[in-house]
Formats: sequence, structure tokens, C-alpha cells
Amino acid sequence: MILSIESSCDDSAVAITEIATKKLLFHKKISQELEHSVYGGVVPELASRLHAEALPKILEECESYFSKLKAVAVTTTPGLSVTLVEGVTMAKAVSVALDIPVIGVNHLVGHIYSLFIEKEEQFPLTVLLVSGGHTQVMEVKSFTEIKTVAKSMDDSFGESFDKVAKMMNLGYPGGPVVENLAKNGNRKRYDFSVPLSRSPLIAFSYSGLKNAVRLAVEKATEADYVDIAASFEHIATVHIVQKLKKYFKNTPPKRFAIVGGASANLYLRKNIEELLQPYKAELLLSELKFCSDNAAMIGRASLEMYEKKLFSSLDELVVFPRSSI
Repeated sequence: MILSIESSCDDSAVAITEIATKKLLFHKKISQELEHSVYGGVVPELASRLHAEALPKILEECESYFSKLKAVAVTTTPGLSVTLVEGVTMAKAVSVALDIPVIGVNHLVGHIYSLFIEKEEQFPLTVLLVSGGHTQVMEVKSFTEIKTVAKSMDDSFGESFDKVAKMMNLGYPGGPVVENLAKNGNRKRYDFSVPLSRSPLIAFSYSGLKNAVRLAVEKATEADYVDIAASFEHIATVHIVQKLKKYFKNTPPKRFAIVGGASANLYLRKNIEELLQPYKAELLLSELKFCSDNAAMIGRASLEMYEKKLFSSLDELVVFPRSSI
């Protein structure tokens, strides 16, 4: 079995995955949303302290599995440095105490493998990763062949939802709140411009849209928020659909996936499904409970690394806050 740890942002999570069957034997996550909601976003130092309290408590519940562990895996990049360190420190302690190797896992690769928890991998695959920190498209041929073909020039899809929610004092995390509010709104009331609509670039940008929403909020009453949320979600999604359609002209999809915390957005899922219909492409989605950050996806990715003996020495196991694929 492999014990996996996730602490890249504000979720403390630990999982146990059986190597031979890929079965998820244990998974527990403690969210910090309530503590951070007071501030309208994640406070890194607070998140670090909460990880230091939560991770050891979850680890205690895994003690019965210790004798069967063959490795310990942990997220090392990307993420908040002060929170990544908490998980890495615990992974090193487990590695030394049980005399087992340690595996450093890229968080973004983990999101790709959230599709395959308790399943065999399916490649090649075109992947849209949408989260609080990333908006990017990747061509994935195998575990070792992952190429980023488009990414955000500034804010991410998920981050823009959090910031729009903060503008309207809706609380944190913003994604679910804005999505829920938008369901009853008029998506065409606010004619926000679609970012980069005339640009030939296959890239994403949300800073301009975010600013347009800010100006609308400043002139609005609370009664208008439902339409602002709906119009914002619509344009944010149209932007992704437009750029994917442009990319598909030269690279038509055969198998497509949406991963990351913001992949739980049902409006985005619906529009991507419609986009893929002419191509008759298969759409892969993670279970909703595995869209956001979790240790199960880190454990699933680590199975591939264990098989390839991609271990790290304790000295090599360091955090890289801003690295990507």
C-alpha cells in the first residue's frame, strides 16, 4: 500500500491506496473553508497552522495500515510553500520511521489521475485543467508525456470566481456560491466582453473580465448580483469554449477530460459536452468528490511512480511553489 498526503492549499488530506488493485482503502480530508471564509480567501500562514494540527490527527487513523506500506507519497508542487512544507515534513517523518521510500508528486499530475481513481488509466487524452491556480490545456500521451498547449496569461478560471464572490461579499470559496447564484440569473443582462475573442492566441485571460465585473458591482444593488453572477459565469465559460474550438480546428479531440476544483462547475460541464458533440469525443470527468484537492488523486498518481521507481531522497524532497507541467 501507499500512503499519500495532500497539503498544497487549504485541504488537509491523507489516503491509503492498494498497489496491486489500485483500490482506495482509506481517504479523509479536513477542509479549512470555514476558517478562511472570514477573510474572503486563503491566508497562507493560517492554512499552515491548520495543516500542522489536522494532518497528524488523520495520520493516527491510518496506523493499522503502517505494516503494509511500501512507500509514502506527498504533493511537492505547485502550491503554497508554507502549506506544502507541512505535508512534506510529515512524509519525511513517515519515511524515516517506517523505513520506506518517499515519492514527490506534482499536484497537477494528481488532478489528471483523479480521473483514474480505482481505475486503469486511459491515454492519449486532451485535458482541460481548471482550478483556483490554473487554467490550462494539456495533451497527455502517458504519465511521462504531458505537454501544456495553452494556459492562462493572468488569473485562472477558479480564481476569478473567488474574486467575483469577494466583490459581492458572497463568502469563500467563491466557485460554488457564484454558480448557485447564477442559476436564477439572466445570463445576457450584462454584456461583458469575451476575453481574447479576436486574438489568434490559444490562451486564457480573466483579469479584464474580473475588472468589468468589478465596475458592474460598483454600480449595482444587491438585487442585481444574481444577473451579474449569471452573466459572469456565462462569459467565463464562453471564453474557454471559444479557445477550445479554435484549438480543435487543428487538433480535433478523441478523448477529452475536465479536471481540477472548478471542473465541478455544472455550467462549464454542460457547455463542454455540447462543444464535443460534433467530434463524437468521449468526455471523462472525475467524481465530484475528487474534483477539488485530495490525497486520493496523489495516491493514484504515485502508483505509476512507484512502478517506475521514481523515488526521491529526503534531501531531494523539497517544495516548488510555482512549478507546472
